[in-house]
Parts: sequence; C-alpha cells; structure tokens
Amino acid sequence: MKKLAMFVGLIALAAPSLFITPAQAQATRTWISGVGDDVNPCSRTAPCKTFPGAISKTAPGGEIDTLDPGGFGAVTVTKAITLANEGIGSAGILVAGTNGVTVNAGAGDVVILRGLQIDGGPVGSNSLAGVKFIAGKALEIQNCTIRNFTGGSPNGYGVSFTPVGAGELDITDTTITTNGQIGGGATIGGGVFIQPTGTPAVKVVMTRDVILNNTNGIRIDTSAATGGQIRATINNTVIQNSGFHGLAVNVGATGTTNVVVAFDQSQSVNNSGNGVVSNGATSNVILNNSVVTGNGIKGVDSANSGVLTSYKNNVIAGNTSDNTGVLTLVSGQ
Repeated sequence: MKKLAMFVGLIALAAPSLFITPAQAQATRTWISGVGDDVNPCSRTAPCKTFPGAISKTAPGGEIDTLDPGGFGAVTVTKAITLANEGIGSAGILVAGTNGVTVNAGAGDVVILRGLQIDGGPVGSNSLAGVKFIAGKALEIQNCTIRNFTGGSPNGYGVSFTPVGAGELDITDTTITTNGQIGGGATIGGGVFIQPTGTPAVKVVMTRDVILNNTNGIRIDTSAATGGQIRATINNTVIQNSGFHGLAVNVGATGTTNVVVAFDQSQSVNNSGNGVVSNGATSNVILNNSVVTGNGIKGVDSANSGVLTSYKNNVIAGNTSDNTGVLTLVSGQ
C-alpha cells in the first residue's frame, strides 16, 4: 500500500506538466486579408487581418504577405521580417497622428517593406513618419508609396532614418510625396530624413525613386553625430517641387562627420529653395550626369566650406541663380 500511495503521489505532482499546452509555433510565412481575423493562425486558408496581428505569429526572418487589398494597420517591427504585397492591389497602412511602420529591431536584423501604400491620412491628421527607423542592421523599402505625413518638427517625414551608430537604408522604385508642413523651413519635415546619432557608419542607396511635393526633398543631417561617416548614392531619382531644398547635406560649421553623396543620373528640379546644398567642410556632394533646374533660390550652393564636385557633364541651368562658381570641376575617370 505504501508503494501504491507513493506512486499515486508522484503522478499527482507530475500531472500539471502533463497538461501544459506548448506555445504556438511561429511560421516562416504568414498571411493577412481584409476579411481575415487576428485570432486565426495567419495561414493562407485562415489569414489574420492586420500586420500587428500577424507579426507575433511570424518567425524572425519570416514574411507576412497580403492576400487581397485592404488596410492592415500601423505596426512596430522588433525583429528581422518582410512585410510584402506582391501585386494584389492596394495594401495599405492608413494612420492618423502616429507612425505607419516603426522599426526598432536588433543589431543584425534586416527589415524589408515591399509593395505597400503607407498613408498619414487627410490634412490635419498630423501623422509622424511613414517609416521611422530607430534600430536594426538595414531597412529596405521596395516599390512603396509613402505620403501625407505632416506632423510638426521633429516629425513629418516620409522616411525618418535615425540609427545610433551603424545602419543601412535602401529605397528602390518608391514614391514619397506630400510630407512635411506647408510653409515649413529647411528643418521641418520632408521626404527622406537621415540623421544618425553617436558615431555613424551609415550607408544609403536610393534608386529610381520619386520624391515629390514634400517640404524638403532629401535631407542628411549630422547635427546629432560625432565623427564617423555617411556614404550615400542617389541614382536615377527625381526630387521635385519641394517647398524648400531639394537635396541638402548639413554637417555645419563645427561638424566632424564625413559625408559623401553621389547624385548620379538624377534630377533636383522646381524646388522653392536650392536644388543641391553642401554645408560643412566634411560634406562632399558629387554631381554626375544630373539635371538641376527651375529652383527658386540657387541651383547649387555651398556653406561653411561644403564641397560640390562636378564631373562637367551636368545640366545646371534655368535656376534663379545657377551659382555654378561654387563647383569643384573634375575630369571623368
């Protein structure tokens, strides 16, 4: 009887563990639909409804795909993941007063956004940023539309890229339009804002993008950084109708970050301010086979010994002042 009692006791102690339900496994590929439900497992046949609903059920390095058009909700990304629409119609993230996609991931994480429409809503919504990158290894934005983010400073950007130290940004085949505040100046809102902190090691590549009708077009600002470097290539990209500058690199009089920007086969046109600005002795904007025209103040401008290097094959004409005397002319190599 003693042995039987001991056996029964052991079974009683073990019983709770026998009935524990294991945590739901995360899938490497999940699905969302405008008619889905976030209580679903996010499979193709039982999709979730929103990106936030699916992201917790998707493994790091996995992918969330849209099955049909819909509005899929603002999302914060804390791991490597792909949010993708592969051409099924409008896959939207419509917000008001907040960010569309916030990336605050790990040091080795790559986040990919593909085929999305990220919208800050109608005038007066004061939405913050379409995509706000805080941390991660790299952010890739492919074939997206980002528009209508009009929050006040330090917000109001289509893409706000503000890593601490290292980070990579790649924007391809994307339209970024109508971001920033109407009447805002050189530091208030715009299409793409790059402002690393700490000692940056930042790489930026923009290819075949349209940066249209923003307060500022593309602004690279090192005022929050010390030393380090930023390397950027802007290729086959159009910056047009900015309320202030088209492309501006701001290192300033006392900045020490080394910034080199190649503006290649691109256009900065019809902006209300300057077409291209290089501010600071460690700033060098290299112009190659590009067009700078129709700008309301100067075509190109230098401040605080900023360098503007031209390979003599650019069209810089038809601005209120072309100001080509500030260029350092070099021969092709």
